[in-house]
Amino acid sequence: MTTIDRRQFMVRGAALTGGALAATSGWSGLAGSVAAATPGRPPGHERKGGYGRLRPVAADNERKGFEYLALPDGFRYVVLSRIGDLMSDGNVTPAQLDGTAAFAGPGRTVRLIRNHEIRDASQIPVGGPIETRYDPSANGGTTTLDYDPRRRQLVRDFISLNGTVVNCAGGKGLGDRSWITGEEIISTAANGKKHGYNFEVPLDRTAPTLTQPIVAMGRFAHEAAATDPASGNVYQTEDAGSGRGSGFYRYLPNNPSDLLAGGRLQMLAVAGEPKADLRDGRTVGAPLPATWVDIDAPDSDPLTATNSDGLRSGTSGPFAEGYAEGGAKFNRLEGIWWGRDSVFFVSTSGGDAKNPELPNADGYQEGYGQVWEYRPLQSRLVLIYQSPSATALDSPDNLVVSPRGGLLLCEDDASQDGDTHPLAPGITDVNRLVGLTPAGQAFEFAVNRFNDSEFAGACFSPEGDTLFVNIFGDGTAGSGMTVAIRGPWARGAL
Repeated sequence: MTTIDRRQFMVRGAALTGGALAATSGWSGLAGSVAAATPGRPPGHERKGGYGRLRPVAADNERKGFEYLALPDGFRYVVLSRIGDLMSDGNVTPAQLDGTAAFAGPGRTVRLIRNHEIRDASQIPVGGPIETRYDPSANGGTTTLDYDPRRRQLVRDFISLNGTVVNCAGGKGLGDRSWITGEEIISTAANGKKHGYNFEVPLDRTAPTLTQPIVAMGRFAHEAAATDPASGNVYQTEDAGSGRGSGFYRYLPNNPSDLLAGGRLQMLAVAGEPKADLRDGRTVGAPLPATWVDIDAPDSDPLTATNSDGLRSGTSGPFAEGYAEGGAKFNRLEGIWWGRDSVFFVSTSGGDAKNPELPNADGYQEGYGQVWEYRPLQSRLVLIYQSPSATALDSPDNLVVSPRGGLLLCEDDASQDGDTHPLAPGITDVNRLVGLTPAGQAFEFAVNRFNDSEFAGACFSPEGDTLFVNIFGDGTAGSGMTVAIRGPWARGAL
């Protein structure tokens, strides 16, 4: 057996003897309490796992600065990086600040690896040498930031991957040794370079290096990824956009320490219910038996016309194959994060409560969001939350499991109905950070008072005392930023 094989055997053995199976999730209380969630935007409250009422807060490192965020009492933050800032490697901080993860960095720093979802030439690109670009014509990639938690200051920042496109989210690699960044698009450049892949950025990288795509992980609109620390399997979400099915995938690598060494791609299905439609009509807390179907052609091209299953042009090849074999259909899967021994992920616009402003091209009326949990030891899929209204939770995107076991969701408000908030005057379609407790209570943790941009890339430091999060921005200098938040975490669920 390899080291990974032994660990996997030990975990599964404990489950069979009853040592782990009954405690595979700390979320068993969600079935009753979340189902009764009340619409509205109530402030967090300690007895619900929240942190109390929010108030506008200025950054500690800006003299007479603007109050970019509303936070609970006792929480403070500093601004680390803004779109357009000059980085320590001489390049300009690129636009579109998206998925991010925090690692133990050099010299007792916290190292952040951050995605840049660059879609067109109007946005500040990821620069760097042409010879390190996978695609010389592509302007996306990642940057790395080293943060000193003692002084609450940025130590250095630099480009760590260039020559990719639409780097949306991703996830930590095995053993926290890397960041897996995904391209949220299926395209082919004029030079013949194909996009729609995952790329791996080693934690110890100090400058951009020519990086090859992990083709075996599939070619589709990659959103986020999460690695099972016991098996090395990587779970992946697909955000195919409105009107197309999105799949939930896992990659079983031949060598978990080398994702480029090949492996097997699979798509989740519901046992006994082929082609299950999980976009709505599901009961919170009711487990679904899960199985997996193999994807034999992970690098296949997207459909060019509506097929016999009614899948539209542009649907990814892996989804079309998996769905034909009985795989399940979700609506716009986005954030994902590994918990204790299960993985949590969101459907941005799934759910029974419907958004009247967002009809779907295939006839499905979009919802305000679902949160799912997949439990590998039981092979069970559970809907643990669905939003009852736009004011409760609107279009969750990135998410993170906190060190204390709570979930924190980044809103990417897709509504067209002008959501407002008393703490963000003058802004419509306001975005927030919304917490979920293991008891099933939702609460506000933060409000973006700066602009109508989404929150993205929420992640906690290895010590658990600092939350990092991005304001995505609109592509222009100064429109987005990365902040570091500290406060009395033990007072609530996060």
